Amino acid sequence: MTRAPDGSPAPLRSNLAVGSSRWAVRRAQWRALGIADEDMTKPKIAIVNSSSKLAICFSHLDDVVPPLEEAIRAAGGLPFEVRTAAPSDFITSAGRDGRYILPSRDLIVNDIEVAVEGAQLDGMVCLASCDKTAPGQVMAAARLDVPTIIVGCGYQPSGQYAGEHVDIEEVFLAAGHVAAGRMTLDHLTGMSENAIRGPGVCAGMGTANSMHMACEALGMALPGTTPVLANSPAMWDGVARAGARIVELVTEGLRPREVLTPAAFRNAVTVMLATSASVNSIKHLQAIAHEAGCDVDVPGLFAELADRVPLLCSVRPNGPDSIEDLEAAGGTRAVMHQLGDLLDLSARTVAGGTLADALTGATVADPEVVRPLDRPFGDRPSIVMVHGSLAPGGAVVKRPVHDTGAQVFRGTARCYATRDEALAGLSDGEIRPGDVVVLGGLGPVGGPGMALGSALVFALDGAGLGDSVALVTDGQMSGLVNTGTVVGEVSPEAAVGGPLALVADGDPIVIDLVRRAVDLEVPADELARRAAVWAERHQLPPDTGWLSIYRQLVTPVAAGAVLTPPPHRPSGETAQETSTP
Repeated sequence: MTRAPDGSPAPLRSNLAVGSSRWAVRRAQWRALGIADEDMTKPKIAIVNSSSKLAICFSHLDDVVPPLEEAIRAAGGLPFEVRTAAPSDFITSAGRDGRYILPSRDLIVNDIEVAVEGAQLDGMVCLASCDKTAPGQVMAAARLDVPTIIVGCGYQPSGQYAGEHVDIEEVFLAAGHVAAGRMTLDHLTGMSENAIRGPGVCAGMGTANSMHMACEALGMALPGTTPVLANSPAMWDGVARAGARIVELVTEGLRPREVLTPAAFRNAVTVMLATSASVNSIKHLQAIAHEAGCDVDVPGLFAELADRVPLLCSVRPNGPDSIEDLEAAGGTRAVMHQLGDLLDLSARTVAGGTLADALTGATVADPEVVRPLDRPFGDRPSIVMVHGSLAPGGAVVKRPVHDTGAQVFRGTARCYATRDEALAGLSDGEIRPGDVVVLGGLGPVGGPGMALGSALVFALDGAGLGDSVALVTDGQMSGLVNTGTVVGEVSPEAAVGGPLALVADGDPIVIDLVRRAVDLEVPADELARRAAVWAERHQLPPDTGWLSIYRQLVTPVAAGAVLTPPPHRPSGETAQETSTP
């Protein structure tokens, strides 16, 4: 608890010196808003609302604010709603092949910094929804180190079509089948009309639900609040609890950096592996660690723990169970209860005690959905970190929960410079069984902004090549689905001279999940020759606006793809070019 030297609660940073110019002008503003003088001395709490009418995932957040304000006031606080960017992967990805998606996370971080640090507010309750909001909000909490609670605002109910379950993930995948002539446009249209039956994030273990659960595993969300159905009694209960608890948290002085410790990140990675979570959680957790000043190697933790953490859940799209089944079985608390001693139960949480305290009384309502350690779904990790001559800085492969596929893929390279070129090549019959499609230039610098390669993955699946063609790319994949053998987020990326930039058509490539390796089998002297030619000819295309700024400041994806202040460097160099070996 934060205390003054005399033992009394420390003064709030938001309480400006009475009679000062800043106090006077702020009082004039707030009195005009109808705020009473006695309220101006209370803990001032930001309600961070990443709301937008562009996407269904955010459409209910404005309705969450009034009851949250009421709960904060009842607890003795003064709430202020502030807004941030609100990106949706399925909407914001229309422009620039999805390159705005990842950079939007860092816009959220900076939006929050400007509002909360600029106004010197005392705490935050962040309304987490679509994929980039939760990591952006925790990154901001870690950067500002003000008491914060993340509230997962729920997943969307899915629907039925033609007598079968349908959700947004299935619509996404089915589009590739239409392009290949294996599904009619009318059927896809019908699926899209019935896939979403209410507000909230994508159903299933996509990035949004994965990061909501990661927040609870980190200790930054209240116990038992993830995952929840949007607008359900469980969601509203979590909102009310957060409104009451945040005022206590400010009084106690428990700050995010006391919660976001190495133990917390190890716990979060363990939960992600146990649930076959989105691979995007890797870079987001690393970005949070960066902002927290916490010296942990998140990709290294995924590699270290992969063979130690059993698969306890098989939730769509990784298996047959639904996100509703996982919630009914006990959600994140149930998963952590089953993991038991694999977690560091001494880690602190925003509830005020340790993780052990948070799990007191936890039960598993359905051990077929959240299995015990001695009866997991599989003995192979579903998130596999790989290295090798084609990815010396690492890359990631997502496998099914019930992985019975080949663990080694040997093929020859088929190279494309853009996603659209690859899709055209597929349409023209250029891509054949045994090929390894190499798609470079989609990384944080090359994009710029890390373009999505998922459309090509789904197109390959739709063409019936999902099991006979592999893909290697420095782009990112959808957190919902990966099919076939896909090596994503290769580092160093092609745009900064990584080996991916040196691959030529016909080169032999081996993807070995047993050795956790992805190798380009080309003699070193030939690669050196190609590297010299690449260095002489390569020039990043000009760009403008936010993505141009992002390109200049972004770190490698293995470091979280965070933004860092630019050191002095010769004109034309990027942050990655001076930091990537």
